[in-house]
Amino acid sequence: MLFERLDLRLTPGEMLQVIGPNGSGKTSLLRLLAGLMPPTDGQILLNGRALAEQREELGRTMLWIGHAAGIKGLLTAEENLTWLCALHQPVSREAIWNALAAVGLRGFEDVPCHTLSAGQQRRVGLARLYLPGPSLWVLDEPFTALDKAAVAQLESHLAQHCEQGGLVVLTTHHEMTLKPAGYRALDLGQCQS
Repeated sequence: MLFERLDLRLTPGEMLQVIGPNGSGKTSLLRLLAGLMPPTDGQILLNGRALAEQREELGRTMLWIGHAAGIKGLLTAEENLTWLCALHQPVSREAIWNALAAVGLRGFEDVPCHTLSAGQQRRVGLARLYLPGPSLWVLDEPFTALDKAAVAQLESHLAQHCEQGGLVVLTTHHEMTLKPAGYRALDLGQCQS
């Protein structure tokens, strides 16, 4: 049992940072919320209905970025984003190039991702946050491999997303310095049996 008696409600404009020691179930909770694994007990609802009953709706409203970059090394940055966006909402080449520029990768659009540094690969995956799409972002360790400037930019972008009515659920060991008004933390270390 990772955690029990966990009861929470999330609404647009909020940011929930899931914290706790290694092994406390942070990634497991995010995978449950993202519909990637079923709960062994209890239920997860999306807009008042069981998550399992609305897989298609979840795919339209949620963007999952795991702790790995989530990109294909043989594809270019542009090809990766084109493919990933096709899963939700296809976007224009111009939008993809603007998203790559937003994460500091202007000029890397046609570079195979296996030649990029770990931080640059991470930024290719995070460029999805700068494209039109789902308003619910579930992010597992999004600050991994980012330099100080990229961390500050991502914090600002996450806060702005919440202030515009988006919803962010994330795990990170990073101490958030910029928190939106709807910020709260959930410590899974206190939810264990």
